[in-house]
Amino acid sequence: MARHWRAGAAGLAVLGLTLTACGGAKVGEDSAGGSGGKGKCGTFNLAINPWVGYEANAAVLAYVAEHDLGCKVEQKDLKEEIAWQGFGTGEVDAVVENWGHDDLKKKYITQQKTAVEAGPTGNKGLIGWYVPPWLAKAHPDILDWKNLNTYASKFKTSESGGKGQLLDGDPSYVTNDEALVKNLKLDFKVVYAGSETALIQAYRNAEKNKEWVIGYFYEPQWFMSEVPLKKVSLPAYKTGCDADAEKVACDYPVYKLDKIVSAKFAKSGSPAYDMVKKFHWTNDDQNTVATYIAVDKMAPEAAAKKWVEANRDKVDAWIK
Repeated sequence: MARHWRAGAAGLAVLGLTLTACGGAKVGEDSAGGSGGKGKCGTFNLAINPWVGYEANAAVLAYVAEHDLGCKVEQKDLKEEIAWQGFGTGEVDAVVENWGHDDLKKKYITQQKTAVEAGPTGNKGLIGWYVPPWLAKAHPDILDWKNLNTYASKFKTSESGGKGQLLDGDPSYVTNDEALVKNLKLDFKVVYAGSETALIQAYRNAEKNKEWVIGYFYEPQWFMSEVPLKKVSLPAYKTGCDADAEKVACDYPVYKLDKIVSAKFAKSGSPAYDMVKKFHWTNDDQNTVATYIAVDKMAPEAAAKKWVEANRDKVDAWIK
């Protein structure tokens, strides 16, 4: 995301039996540690949030859970807030790349007590506004937010209503961008590309064709090795400056990405829980697996297998 980029969108439907797992099984048929899985582990219900960095985390954890621990892994494509709703129903055991979400932590960990924190992933997450390298080189002052209105007309599109376009990704990503545009009095309008893939393609085209694009992006992100986007400096982040979502006028913090699991899963005795808790790797590790998936077009399982076989020492530390 990323993001990502990544607060739950309003009006999301509550998780229920209408959801299905990626493999076609009905959600909620079994839970971690149950009798329906293989061996001691049982079924491990793993949420998959919609960005490739998360998918890389999940692919490796799923591969190790299946091949080393004998788990039956159910991978479920869910946006962030919907995934958190599943902690209380037994339909989701783990979210394995959480970007902050103090609001969701308060609701599901503190108030409902259906979820618990399971430690950092080791990844550092960065969200911000970026432009393609050619643009930063041609107009270096564009990397200071105070100069953005000078160039606003250059970013106009058919969707931006006469203002400059600030391109965001999936609407479910964590984003303060609409508040930032308003509170910094910028002559821009947030337009959603709709997905990580669409956002990446917009930046790729912008660099290739010398197009004016500014938008939301994030790290860790494999795409940075292809097109090294340049980050725009927003007003410096200070603790609490984003406490009121309507009044945000500062940059995003550096996120220490972490893992969230259901309270039931944490008490289940499942070896999959111990693995998730011990899981720890670097931005480079994630970007490597994400590149296998997004660039080399490997199936997530094959990408995970390749990384695991090359990093057996790291994996062994998660399953001791």
